[in-house]
Amino acid sequence: MTVRLRVVLDQLAAPTDPDLSAAARDLARMLIESAPSGCVVDAIAPSGEPLRLDGISSEKRLALARRELVAAWRMGVAAGAEGGLIHAPTLLAPLVRHDRAKDHAQTVVTLWDLRAWEAPGELPRAAAALEQALLKRAQKHADAIVVPTHAIAERLAEHAAFGPRVRVVAGAPPEGFSIPSDVDARRRDLALPARYIAASGGAAASDGLARALAAARAVDADLVVIDVPEGQDGAVREIADAVGADPQRVRTHGSLDRGDRAAVLAHAAAFAAGSTRAAWPWRVVEAMALGTPVVAADCEGHREVVLDGGAVVDGAEMGDALAAAIDDERMALRARDRSRAFSWHSAAEKVWQLHAEL
Repeated sequence: MTVRLRVVLDQLAAPTDPDLSAAARDLARMLIESAPSGCVVDAIAPSGEPLRLDGISSEKRLALARRELVAAWRMGVAAGAEGGLIHAPTLLAPLVRHDRAKDHAQTVVTLWDLRAWEAPGELPRAAAALEQALLKRAQKHADAIVVPTHAIAERLAEHAAFGPRVRVVAGAPPEGFSIPSDVDARRRDLALPARYIAASGGAAASDGLARALAAARAVDADLVVIDVPEGQDGAVREIADAVGADPQRVRTHGSLDRGDRAAVLAHAAAFAAGSTRAAWPWRVVEAMALGTPVVAADCEGHREVVLDGGAVVDGAEMGDALAAAIDDERMALRARDRSRAFSWHSAAEKVWQLHAEL
């Protein structure tokens, strides 16, 4: 008898977030590659773009577009996607009542951060409301919920009662994430300064960005900020001015493709992670994978993910820590070594194990 793991791949058919889309694709690829004997991977997706994913056993393309599918699943209408073993790389899944033992059905969802509850202003209002609604449905109907860190698992208990249904499966850098062969051309096109500190985020997460800006000022370096939402460039420079940094030394970029992102992170003297939100630190693990020294503001998540692969310090001490990291050649080795703890192959094996246990 063939066991079919049905993976929700809405982020491939109609992507809304580049990090979630990349994570869903990489996880699905590794689930296919690491499938135990007698197991295959199927896809569930709304109408939209081709999935372009080799090795999928079958595709269940629903008649609804993603927007309509979100509305249906939010209300508990499965729209023909219910049944079997379902794994969702996000909270979006056909969360309906089922009997795991009698129907041989199970649904597992994934939560990457708690911003919708702890910092909803950092998200579009509709996105925060959707996350909150889907978590309520997951609390009722999900057989398990996957989170990327133990820190998030502990904080999740403050917002929803999942008990032993919470499992920790870490994320990872994108598969094959490395310095591109045309890196010099990319750096020229991005107008990167000769020496700079890299950071990530926008004005909505002003406290974390302020820490990074202040730290860059302390080491007399330019700051290149990526992932700045459209229209927030001026607000980022206002934050720089507020912490005493020169706004003219701040370069901002929006969401970059993986090649440009690697060019920015690899060329940086260090990466400053100022946010202390309960979230998977996508850029931190990417920076470590490239051997870029990481200095992160102290919080449970950074202590867990960075560990000994960088410096985790009080926000006020980030400037001193950056100065030490820039001059410490061992930091690059420690970063790369720590990054090897995170891989999508390992994540996929844990997902298979989770469904087997259920």
